[in-house]
Amino acid sequence: MPIFEKAREAARLTPDSRNRAADFYRTLAICFVVLGHWMLVAPYIPKGELELRNILSLQPGTQYLTWLFQVMPVFFFVGGYSNAASWSSARRSPEKRQSWATGRLQRLLQPVIPLVVIWALAAAIAFQLGVDPELAKSASRAALIPVWFLAVYIMVTLVVPVSLAIWEKIGLWSVAVLAVLAVVVDLVGVGLGQTWLRWANYAPVWLAVHQLGYWWQRGDQGAGRIGLLFVTGAVWLWVLVGYAGYPISMVSVPGEEFSNTRPPTTAMLAIGAVQISFLLLLSNPVNVWLQRETPWSTVIVVAQRIMSIYLWHLTVVIVVAGLSLALGGIGLGVEPGTMAWWLYRPAWVAVLIVGLIPFLGLFGRFESGSRLTTEDGVGMAQASLGAAVACVGLTILALKGVSLGDFPGFNWVACILIVLGVILATQRISSRPSSD
Repeated sequence: MPIFEKAREAARLTPDSRNRAADFYRTLAICFVVLGHWMLVAPYIPKGELELRNILSLQPGTQYLTWLFQVMPVFFFVGGYSNAASWSSARRSPEKRQSWATGRLQRLLQPVIPLVVIWALAAAIAFQLGVDPELAKSASRAALIPVWFLAVYIMVTLVVPVSLAIWEKIGLWSVAVLAVLAVVVDLVGVGLGQTWLRWANYAPVWLAVHQLGYWWQRGDQGAGRIGLLFVTGAVWLWVLVGYAGYPISMVSVPGEEFSNTRPPTTAMLAIGAVQISFLLLLSNPVNVWLQRETPWSTVIVVAQRIMSIYLWHLTVVIVVAGLSLALGGIGLGVEPGTMAWWLYRPAWVAVLIVGLIPFLGLFGRFESGSRLTTEDGVGMAQASLGAAVACVGLTILALKGVSLGDFPGFNWVACILIVLGVILATQRISSRPSSD
């Protein structure tokens, strides 16, 4: 049965009570991230050599576009909604509680395995062929940017039983406490020059956004509260960018030492508050629209491969740019930032979409096969250990890339940590005792 026919059948079976806006927002957020990366990365071949330029540094005015395309706060927000609903249901049953972490981590971690393996093989082959190690390192770092936020999201997911329990006790005060903590880290880390402390903001910034997802799941939002969230976010963003000298861009810009994302500043929390306010106001009409079969079927189709789309979309850029270089630089001779370059953007995105399809066909099965939520879960302790090990490996790859330039030609320590972590997080390593 063709994929769209299956999706239409699934759409017809979806209960009316499902919050379809949550699925739509998560899918749309990832698609915005992909489109944003595809638009800002500017491969260019001026003199026969490939250069990966960035339009944000070439045309600083485009940095305002990141206020629209940096939607990772939306991803964490929707994740909070989904995790609250899932854990609230699972904890009523010992069997479901046992397998909950495994079920959440399988969908997130298993699709990473083929990405890491393919890039490790590519790095090893490049090493044997004598390719410049710095070129291989730069290419792999560019392609593996998505694993950075994935590692953070995994760690936020692991603490859901604790963060949700705190939410149930103090509600929105948990968001306020985390926001204040993030502001204190900013004041000390940025204002007093203690840059090392800024890395601590990964926890309060992303946990605060995730807690807002709990708020949505509880369903007690009102126009007044949503308006207050919007005003707070907008005013704080205005203060930071307009008066405190924070970067305009909500993603890292090459050549700039100060970034709002790595590590995150409270500007990310502010832009997230603004974005989430709009999503909450639109959730009811969006749910009504998604009751129609065609738009909801489309969401189902894209959502089935959304992690694969996210993980592979920058690899496609590297592959397409490499093929263009091999063909004499076809399509990459227009100087980035010129009017002609902007007019070529739709064609560039279309080529990347076509290039992404084979990757989804080859590796999407790792995502569709990772939705097992049986009673045979590995347990929270083992799942947490495995996820932590995998996240260490993912962080190393995000920072250093796959290629190290020495034998065996790839960062084998990081790759082993990732594979071992995924196995620990998703596979039972001891059998159940016999019931005889």
